[in-house]
Order: sequence, then C-alpha cells, then structure tokens
Amino acid sequence: MAKKYDVIALGELLIDFTMNGQSEQGNNMFEACPGGAPCNVLALLNKMGKKTAFIGKVGKDQFGALLRDTITEAGIDASNLMVDENVNTTLAFVHTFPDGDREFSFYRNPGADMMLTADEVNPEVVKDTKVFHFGTLSMTHEGVREATKKAVETAKANGCLVSFDPNLRPPLWSSLDLAKEQMEYGFGKCDILKISDNEIQFVSGKEDYDEGIAYLQKTYNIPLILLTMGKDGSRAYYKGMRVERPGFSVKAIETTGAGDTFCGSSLNYLVDHDFENLTEEQLGEMLTFANAAAALVTTKKGAIKAMPVKEEVLELIQK
Repeated sequence: MAKKYDVIALGELLIDFTMNGQSEQGNNMFEACPGGAPCNVLALLNKMGKKTAFIGKVGKDQFGALLRDTITEAGIDASNLMVDENVNTTLAFVHTFPDGDREFSFYRNPGADMMLTADEVNPEVVKDTKVFHFGTLSMTHEGVREATKKAVETAKANGCLVSFDPNLRPPLWSSLDLAKEQMEYGFGKCDILKISDNEIQFVSGKEDYDEGIAYLQKTYNIPLILLTMGKDGSRAYYKGMRVERPGFSVKAIETTGAGDTFCGSSLNYLVDHDFENLTEEQLGEMLTFANAAAALVTTKKGAIKAMPVKEEVLELIQK
C-alpha cells in the first residue's frame, strides 16, 4: 500500500537566536532563525523532493506564527502542528565560539513544544509514512514523552522504518541519568540511529567509537547506525560492514543543523533504496552526499532556511 508521506517527524520547533554582530552602541545583535532538529531534518528532505509532515506544538505568539509560516513555506505539512494557548514558543540562544562550535541557553520552563500530549498525536497520520523520525528533546518531560512514545509505537506497529537521533542537550534534562534512560528507549525502537561522536561516548562509556558502536549493536541490535564525527566525516555500520567517508572542508560560520542535514540526507537516500539490502558502495555514496550537505549548511546562519539543494551538494562533491 502506498504511503502518503516519505518522512514524518515529531518533536521540538523553536527559534534559535544566533549572534549576528554588534549594534552601533556595541550591543550584541541576534538573528531569529527558525529551528528545531526534527524540522531541520524535514526541511532538507523537502529540498530533495520528498513529502514530509511534522507533529509538534508552538505557542500562540508571533514566534509560533513565524514557525508555522516557515515550515509551510519549506513544504512541510503543518496540519499536525498544535498551538498552546498559554505557554510561549520555545526559544534557544546560540552562543558561537571562534571555531564554529556552540553552546545553547534555552528558554523552556516550560516551552510550548513540551506541552504536546498523547491525545494530540493522530495515529492515522503516523501510519501513513515510510519513515518516522524522532529525538530526545520531546522526551525530557512526562506529557510530551507519552506523545512521543505513542507515535513511535504506532510507527513500529504499522511497519514504518523508525529513525532516531538522540540529539543530547544536557541543560534540558533534570538529570543525565534520565537522558540516558530515554536514549536507551530510542535505541531499543529504532531501525536507523544517527549518533554523534560525543553521544556515543556518553551512552557507551567507551572512548573508542567502534567499541561504543559494538556495544550498541550487541545490546539493541540496531540494523543501521550512522556515526557523525564533525569535520572528520562519518561512518555507517550495517550488517557487519563498517563504511567511512571523509568530511568536506568549507568555511564554517556555525554548525547549527549540520547533524540534522546529515540525518535528512541519509533518510532521503534510504527512502529511495532497499533498506534490507544496502551494499557497501551504496552506504559510501549515501555518506559522501550527507557529509557534503552537512558541510554546506555550516556556511550559512540557521538551518531550516539554509538547506542546500541537490545541485549544490553534487557541485561540492565534484570539487
């Protein structure tokens, strides 16, 4: 049976305020960039011609309206984006260091994205996708955690591929033990895991990436694990294969959305190929494209509006 959507994602949709120089008075100026990992992933998929939908919640405020307009403009189906009458849209201030790395200050106590409830998740919508994608920011608090798990269980029960990116943000958790527990839930449910170098060390307690991945494979039997290593590129672990491809050298402004761009590119490739029978060559091709797309997004501010098109990615690869 044909599915209506290629990928549906559930989770946070927020405004990333990124540094944008100083005013004449010497005050820091911030740019309001629409963001949130799940929609960053979908924005890239839409640029690649895929059909996507988002499930989440924003506040009844100017930022909520801006976010709805932004994702609709990006081609993401926003009919399952809920509005909270009382709680404001979540905000994140991104402080960028000279090397392009960053740290976040969140205004989310509470934020509207945390207020999504299980009864606001429509199982009929979730069933109608090839891939369901989620992270752990929608698992930091009880109510939204129930909503996330309902969607994941619905996706599993209806034969959708489940994609998980832990996207660990320590400041948002009451304890790192709870963060680890929710990450372990995701590991136990996903078919596709996208994990970063520092996250694998956090969950496995092992310095060596391969040992960390081996621990996850043995414990959770995840079919495909994608490891991102920043500018050093990425690896895919699948059916005993370990495929690695180098990163691309670009002049990075900020790294916000790089991992999400990588994730979206990988899902774009997987939707078009036979997930059960991927070859080493295909995995390499997927990683190269995803690495290039992720590099390109770091050359612009924000994520949703900074996603590259296919031609730009191929051009960087050819260079």
